[in-house]
Amino acid sequence: MTLLGFHCSHEQLDPRTLLDLVKEAEAAGFDAAMCSDHLTPWSERQGESGYAWSWLGAALEATSLSFGVVTAPGYRYNPVITAQAVATLEQLYPGRFWAALGSGEAMNEHIIGERWPTRPERNARLRECVDVIRALLAGEEVTHRGLITVDRARVWSLPDIPPPLLGAAVTKETAAWAASWADGLATILQPVDELRRVVDAYRDAGGRGDVVVQAQVSVAPTREQAVHTAHDQWRTNILPPPLCWDLETVRHYDQAAEFISPEAVADSVFCTSEAAELSELLTRITDTGADRIYLHNVDKKQEYFLKVMGESVLPQVMSR
Repeated sequence: MTLLGFHCSHEQLDPRTLLDLVKEAEAAGFDAAMCSDHLTPWSERQGESGYAWSWLGAALEATSLSFGVVTAPGYRYNPVITAQAVATLEQLYPGRFWAALGSGEAMNEHIIGERWPTRPERNARLRECVDVIRALLAGEEVTHRGLITVDRARVWSLPDIPPPLLGAAVTKETAAWAASWADGLATILQPVDELRRVVDAYRDAGGRGDVVVQAQVSVAPTREQAVHTAHDQWRTNILPPPLCWDLETVRHYDQAAEFISPEAVADSVFCTSEAAELSELLTRITDTGADRIYLHNVDKKQEYFLKVMGESVLPQVMSR
C-alpha cells in the first residue's frame, strides 16, 4: 500500500502553527510528513520560513510519524553541517527520518555571495556533497578539496544505520542521474504521463529505494474557492525551470508571476472540493510507480483539508 504523508509548508505557516497542524494530521490518519529546508518563501503572501532542522526535532518528538526534508548542501551549509544534522535526527529517532538532497535554488543560496553556478556545476557540486556526507555518516574523517572544501571533518554522534539519502529531481534527466547515487527519488506532481517518465527514468537507470511524490493540491468547499486560494498562494511556484531555479528574491518571484492567471495555476495545482476526486488523484499517482505520496494543501488554512482527508479519503484508502 502506498504511504500517504502530509507536507508541512514552512514557507506559508509559522513553526508553532505547523507543529500543531502536523499533530492534527497524524490524528486524521496520515502515516508520515515531510518539509522543505528554505531560507525564504516564494512570495510576500506566503510570508514565512521557519528553520526546518530545528522544527524537525520538535515534530519528531511530538508525533510518531516519519519525516523527510528536502535540502541543498554545498551553499548555506557545508556538507559537514548537513551530515551532522542528518546524523543527529536519525540517532534520536531511528528509522523515522530521510533527507532528499537537491542542487538548490538561488533564492535560498545567493546569500553567501558566490556566483550562482550553472546547472551542470550545481549537479557536480551536489555529487561531491553526497560523497562527503556518506563518508561522514560512515564514521570517516574527511578532507576534500573540489567545488566544496572540507578539512579533517568527522561527525562523532552517529546513528547505528544511516538514514536514506534520496535524490531530488523534477526532470527525467536529473532522475536518471540521481539513480547513480541516491537511495530513492523525491519528485513533484506533474501531468501523469510526465510524472511516469520521471519515475521510469529513475528505475530504468537502476534507481533503488522508494519513489516519493510531493503533490500540490488546493481543497476547499467549492472548486472556485480552491482555485482562488491556489492562485493567491502558489502562482509563484509554477514558474518553469530554469527561471524558478535562478530568481533570487521574493520580489523577483512576485514580479515574474504577476500575470499568471488562476486557470494556469489550476493546471498545475490539483484544485477540488470533492473527496472522490482527491482519492482518484492518489490512485493515478500510485499507478505511476510512487511508493509514497505527500499531499501539500497550498492553503494557509488546513482545517477543511484535514477534515476531508480524515473523514473521507484516508479511511477509503486504508480499506483497499
